[in-house]
Amino acid sequence: MGIGTIAYAMVGKPNVNEAAEAQNNVYLWDDGSQMIATGGAANRQIIDYAQIPEAMRNAVISAENKSFDTDSGIDPMGIARALFNMATGGETQGGSTITQQYVKNSRLSQEQTLSRKFQELFITLKVNNSMKKSEIIAGYLNVAYYGRGASGIQAAARTYYGKDAVDLNPSECAFLASLLKGASYYDPAGAPEVDPKQATAELNTERAKKRWKWILDEEVKDGRLSKTERDKYTEFPMPKKPKPNGQLGGQIGYMVELARKYFLTNNTQGVTAEMLARGGYQIHTTFNKDRVNKLEKAIQKVYKEKIDPKARPKTDTHVQFGGGSVDPKTGAIVAIYGGEDATKHFTNNANPTGAQVGSTFKPFVLAAAMEYGKRNPALGPEQGPAERTKVSPLSIYNGDNLLQIKNYNGQIWTDEKGEGWRQANDGGESAGDITLREAMRRSANSPYVQLGMDVGTDKVKKVAMAAGLKDDGSLANATVPSFSIGTSSPSAIRMAGAYATFAASGQQREPFSVLKVESRGKTVYQHENESRQAFDASIADNVTDVLKHVVEKGTGTPARLPGRDVAGKTGTTDDNKSAWFVGYTPQLSTAISMYRLDDDEKNKDRKFEKMYGTGGEKTIHGASFPAQIWHDYMAGALEGKPVLTFPQPEPIGDTVYGGGAQSPTPTPTETTDPSPTASETEKQPETTPPASPDPTETCGRWDWDCQHNNGGTSDGATGGDANGGNATGGGDPSTTPNPPNGGSWNGGNGNGGNGNGANSTGTVFGGPAG
Repeated sequence: MGIGTIAYAMVGKPNVNEAAEAQNNVYLWDDGSQMIATGGAANRQIIDYAQIPEAMRNAVISAENKSFDTDSGIDPMGIARALFNMATGGETQGGSTITQQYVKNSRLSQEQTLSRKFQELFITLKVNNSMKKSEIIAGYLNVAYYGRGASGIQAAARTYYGKDAVDLNPSECAFLASLLKGASYYDPAGAPEVDPKQATAELNTERAKKRWKWILDEEVKDGRLSKTERDKYTEFPMPKKPKPNGQLGGQIGYMVELARKYFLTNNTQGVTAEMLARGGYQIHTTFNKDRVNKLEKAIQKVYKEKIDPKARPKTDTHVQFGGGSVDPKTGAIVAIYGGEDATKHFTNNANPTGAQVGSTFKPFVLAAAMEYGKRNPALGPEQGPAERTKVSPLSIYNGDNLLQIKNYNGQIWTDEKGEGWRQANDGGESAGDITLREAMRRSANSPYVQLGMDVGTDKVKKVAMAAGLKDDGSLANATVPSFSIGTSSPSAIRMAGAYATFAASGQQREPFSVLKVESRGKTVYQHENESRQAFDASIADNVTDVLKHVVEKGTGTPARLPGRDVAGKTGTTDDNKSAWFVGYTPQLSTAISMYRLDDDEKNKDRKFEKMYGTGGEKTIHGASFPAQIWHDYMAGALEGKPVLTFPQPEPIGDTVYGGGAQSPTPTPTETTDPSPTASETEKQPETTPPASPDPTETCGRWDWDCQHNNGGTSDGATGGDANGGNATGGGDPSTTPNPPNGGSWNGGNGNGGNGNGANSTGTVFGGPAG
């Protein structure tokens, strides 16, 4: 009792004017310089009790605290719970009466501590004993948060209906009262940045309409609204659409919203959207001003030089780009491109947009084949490591166009309708039997679709998620063959982050946009650097080596940065509806997307549009504008940075055959007399014949398809074949890529015949081998 008396005497009443002077939130670049100051007192105006409509007061009382006019301002059960929890160290409880909410919302400090709750209890008692009910309800409505940055009923009236509070009708008041339950979930505009699944415009509108109707009906029950007046309001008073903040133009708005959402989702101090809206926070972001500007400049260059909606309205309208750039060593998001202007284009294109990623998904299929291996066709679908054969990038698969796709056991795959699947290649190209490395270089689809079936699309999905993609609705149906060639639609940020895992030799780090958050001198959030090994370094480094080949000699050549190691992959989807380039150097991973989609969300039938003819190009591929943008941005972003190289990959897995590709048949060797006659000896040249050109001078160390084409035929009948032994048997082309003294890769018997001599880990041909 003594402590309570002292506490009661020491606490003061809330000061609404002081609460109105909430500070701005300051967002900072990664170097600590200010990006923008936003929020705070800009959208709050204190009004008198007489200016607050009686309908608003009635709506809030019926919805929040029916006994407000007569109660003591304290919920007895709430006090009992609070005292019990205080005594036992349990979770403190929030206020449940209008008076308690008024006290809570009026306090500048939003700390969720025991001492704060203890103080609020006695402040509430003092408020109820020393203030009129009219003062309390006016104070509450003047400090309450209504969403969209609006604090107080006057700001809310202007924000949602473009009028003063005194002019609100009972229907509009009932809607505004519903926002006090949580604006993020009751604003019909939606708040997907807070909760992408539950705070959509559709779900929010449904909730708002139900609560609006319920509040009006409760007012009738409570005698605060006549039935006659209630019957006038049958149509929901849909508020105005949110107005963009002029300060948040360009890329600033996208970055601020991304950082805001990240902080609200990841802080452990209980900071809510309402608390953040009151201001007073310093948010240290990961964004690098110079790189953000360079990314925007690279995209604007394409818009300016190539995209012309006026000249080509059928092909160049609704063109969108998205981009995300991530540091592989930390996971920090250093740059994004969200769209033309955050105040005009409201969807952040660096987040999921629905644009499918196409062939940029293939590296996850290759990684899954090395991680889990090809299944044994004679066994059941669920197989452990002992039953599987881990796959080398040098494995041979059928690259024909319209290849009949089969299950791992050789049976033709069919869907629920009994229809099979023939996989098309871009341009209808048939490549024949090629290595997975060569298939990646050409971006052939059929080998990777069949490989995904042999390994299991569930394993492909598992590896993609291990690399950093999320099963948040952006990953497509993983039970169909096309899953392996990118029917999923992850964000540019997530794709950059997943490729960063390859760049970091398998170390996965979650992309993040906030380094630290401070409030009134105290750190309320600090990012902790965490990483995990998604898969073995040898797997990641082999994927990198294959993707490096794509940039050096394949579809990704427009992304080459002379003097730097670059790995990457192009991606194009069916009907030319999206195109991607995702690539990385050792110190930076970047994803660029391109697609056409109507910005008008009122258009319920809007769909991704074809890009045939866009930008004056016959078709759009990942190698066109996306790769050009990637190149221009990365060249600038890495200017003056150290030149680093990728790790040398270790040989991995076995050479397996799939998709109907056949292992080579044994090549007979010619029998010669070990003791030639003198005349035969005299016929031999006196000098050593000139050595054959070394195919590795023009072909990479692992480029067996290139070397094979330089060295012989597919059956090894003449010349050399990279699949066999050397002239003395058992040669290792991974360390001796050129046949010595004009020898033949298929020439010797050695150990090549049983498949033990082709590389350091052995070769599985599934039959006799030469």
